[in-house]
Amino acid sequence: MSTAREKANHRISSIKSLLCVGLDSDPEKIPEVFRGCPDPVPAFNRSVIRATKDYTAAYKVNTAFYEASGVQGLLDMEKTLVEIPQECLSIADAKRADIGNTSRKYAQAFFEHWPFDAVTVAPYMGFDSVEPFFAYTDKLVFVLCLTSNAGSQDFEEQRMLDGRPLYEVVLEHVAGWQRSGNAGVVVGATKSGQLGELRRKAPELFFLIPGVGAQGGSLEDAVREGADPKGESALINVSRSIIYPSGSFRYVEEYEAAVSAEAEKIHNAMRLVL
Repeated sequence: MSTAREKANHRISSIKSLLCVGLDSDPEKIPEVFRGCPDPVPAFNRSVIRATKDYTAAYKVNTAFYEASGVQGLLDMEKTLVEIPQECLSIADAKRADIGNTSRKYAQAFFEHWPFDAVTVAPYMGFDSVEPFFAYTDKLVFVLCLTSNAGSQDFEEQRMLDGRPLYEVVLEHVAGWQRSGNAGVVVGATKSGQLGELRRKAPELFFLIPGVGAQGGSLEDAVREGADPKGESALINVSRSIIYPSGSFRYVEEYEAAVSAEAEKIHNAMRLVL
């Protein structure tokens, strides 16, 4: 069994939480209290992690927010990765995939140079474009399946010749691609009816579920429909509503208290369903 999957499920069962905190750290949005720091983004992320670590099973680093700042952003990402507790899953939300030799380098980047436990990939180019990621049997590979954005209807929800939507075909293929339980899919919480259907069709896959919070997905439905029968093998990502709480903060401690309160509230809501 994938060691990353085992680590995630052990953490989920230990603290009764499916919470994944998204570190979508935008230098333009971080509170003023961090802007005087020598490294404002890592300082901000460090505070988020410190405030949420008791309630969180995973942290998802959206690489776009770091790549946009060039070399400095990549250094910020490296510093952030070091801060993620070892008991929590680290996910590179990179959405990569390309021809085989290119994907091998992407996989090497996110699993070796930056030792993430998991990565998100796109299935559009087929198995040979994602196989290099699945070759890392100790990791987790989350394949985009049915995403939470409105544009999912453009391709993901289109019907195939046999009448099935494309996302069901993706789900079927991912189930066949996995090695040692290292496969997962990304299914949006805004697709609550379909989420439960996909979980029933693929009980063996690990689900990464964005779309709760600012995007309007139901937390309770995501927990109920996304987790497996043991209440495991699913992570519900929440980003903006946790890391950007309302209000102004004169001190870092005030900010961390607000972040911690929001994470605890979400954690408690999950425990009622699990």
